[in-house]
Amino acid sequence: MARIDRFEMERMQSLYWHLVDYDLSESGVSPMSIAELLEGTDLGDAATFAQTKLGYPLSEGSELTRERIAQWYPGATHANVTVVNGGSEANFLSLFTLLGRGDRLAFEVPNYLQGPGLGRFFGDGTDTFRLKLRGGRWGLDVDELERAVGKRTKVIMVCNPNNPTGAVMSGEEMDAVVRVAERRGAWIVADEIYRGTEVEGDEPSPSFWGRSERVVVTSGLSKAFGLPGLRIGWAVGPEAFIHDLWERHDYTTLTPGMASDILCGAAMEPSKRAAIFDRTRGIVRSQLPRMEEWIHTHDDIFHYARPTAGAIAYVKYRLPVSSTKLVDRIRE
Repeated sequence: MARIDRFEMERMQSLYWHLVDYDLSESGVSPMSIAELLEGTDLGDAATFAQTKLGYPLSEGSELTRERIAQWYPGATHANVTVVNGGSEANFLSLFTLLGRGDRLAFEVPNYLQGPGLGRFFGDGTDTFRLKLRGGRWGLDVDELERAVGKRTKVIMVCNPNNPTGAVMSGEEMDAVVRVAERRGAWIVADEIYRGTEVEGDEPSPSFWGRSERVVVTSGLSKAFGLPGLRIGWAVGPEAFIHDLWERHDYTTLTPGMASDILCGAAMEPSKRAAIFDRTRGIVRSQLPRMEEWIHTHDDIFHYARPTAGAIAYVKYRLPVSSTKLVDRIRE
């Protein structure tokens, strides 16, 4: 029987999740309540919404929800979108759809480490390329990308804005990813779940959508929207790809939840989406300076590059202890 790698990061975090008083590894902003989300929408108040009948929704998500998601990706329609249970399922199903025997995954690191195990499970292995810290900025190592993408590479997977560094690729870096992918005939799977959490400015980070014919964007409501409990994610891609992913979704969770589908449609209405992002950016911009102030009182220990977007930061430290032992020591 084929075995999938143990997802060490999730197993470690889940061991003490909700059991500690302070969660220093939280990867999103303070979550919204249902009442906050309903405010200003056409769904009424919480008491009215509570009358929603909890039947089965469409397995791909309601047409209204998919239309509103598509509006965030110029040129996309509801036929380019399918709704699933969380961004992690969107990543899972995308790699399930694209990878097969003999295929390899090229995976950006640092990253949310879901990809490597899936590359080995659905394909023939995973090769990595790095973001490197240079001159106070995390940037793509294009030479490593070139080496990681070979004749058998079927998918290049990136996370932009990046988890955990908060880096956002420049236009030149995004062009390099597209150029390498097109030369090899590979797909790009871009996890863009932090798009909308920018530290400066009101424009969302640039998307990979529309930069190549073989681009899949995955995202969801967990990070930038502050709605992780809805467990809503989506994939945006060419219609034929979406059809193939939808068929594989039949073998996993089949449908999103009815209440979550409806609330996602409310969250993705353009004016509500803008209001949610204003809230998220306000939280990030008020809290980040407090963290930076503390970091800079320990400049002899920490090395830090300010994130461009996101709700977390990747802080390097100089201490004679491994990160796993350090985390356990803090927890205990």
